Amino acid sequence: MIIRIVKMTFKQESTQDFEHLFEQYKEHIARAEGCISLKLIKQHHSPVFFTISEWEHEKYLELYRQSELFNTVWASTKVLFGAKPEAWTTEILFNSSVKR
Repeated sequence: MIIRIVKMTFKQESTQDFEHLFEQYKEHIARAEGCISLKLIKQHHSPVFFTISEWEHEKYLELYRQSELFNTVWASTKVLFGAKPEAWTTEILFNSSVKR
């Protein structure tokens, strides 16, 4: 399993546009072959967002990145950026949950 983290900084006036765009496509992205989970998080009081997606294997992430869905979403997203996006493909080395 791999985890893809994408940091996106938007123009302040474009954050709501991005949130609406994400709402429109989130279920389609989450249903992409090999996608285990998809999260959108936002830095508090900031136009910085992160998507965190888990994939069964890197090949599924690459299939998604070459898909028509990705091209459509990315074309609509990148015009809203206020800074260059950053992305990391990672893997979990340790994971612990505290049960209360």
